[in-house]
Amino acid sequence: MLFTTCSSSSISPTIRIIQLTRRISSISFSSSRLLSNNKNLSSLSSKPNFYFSSSSSSSCKTEFLSSSSSRFSLVRSASSMASSQSGQAQSIYDFTVKDARGNDVDLSIYKGKVLLIVNVASQCGLTNSNYTELAKVYENYKDQGLEILAFPCNQFGSQEPGTNEEIVEFACTKFKAEYPIFDKVDVNGANAAPIYKFLKSSKGSIFGDSIKWNFSKFLVNKEGHVVDRYAPTTSPLSIEKDIKKQLGSA
Repeated sequence: MLFTTCSSSSISPTIRIIQLTRRISSISFSSSRLLSNNKNLSSLSSKPNFYFSSSSSSSCKTEFLSSSSSRFSLVRSASSMASSQSGQAQSIYDFTVKDARGNDVDLSIYKGKVLLIVNVASQCGLTNSNYTELAKVYENYKDQGLEILAFPCNQFGSQEPGTNEEIVEFACTKFKAEYPIFDKVDVNGANAAPIYKFLKSSKGSIFGDSIKWNFSKFLVNKEGHVVDRYAPTTSPLSIEKDIKKQLGSA
């Protein structure tokens, strides 16, 4: 069998020219493709990794700002509401309480009056002395503009266990209490009556803001502001001087 081989010397000049042309064309195409790839890489490297198209970026940014704005508005609204509630009460006159029958009493009806506010109890060791002296103080100054507001409370030794009706009957029958006696309330803790939260925040004691026992007393001036606070053991008659000063008769 005859085998033939092709040596370079046997290739005609025309064929060599054609082959060379093809190689040059192939090299040009590769170079062009490489340049194109480099340009794309350069373009990509100039943008951050989190790059979005302009329309996508705008949409995401708008949604984020809108969402953030809404959250901020809600937080600001809640904060304003909390601040408004805590700072809303400027005086005693901003409160409404319940009387012994459960009816609302707007304390603004006491504008221009001097108030002595007391948390009372029927079975305390301080009951007799305080109820007796409160009746005397009221008798002496009610015509000059004094009002005593009594709030029954059962938080201290469970010494005010009765119903509102029983409490009123006890105070009025035994001690001739002519001043108003209101609904039974808590004066300390999470369920403390709003008026007592206000009183305590307005005038703390040397032992802290909390009410320490039955017959703690707060003196309120004619503008509805707390001007003094007295311990349970302070007798009502001993503060007559302060009451007269607020009445303008001292």
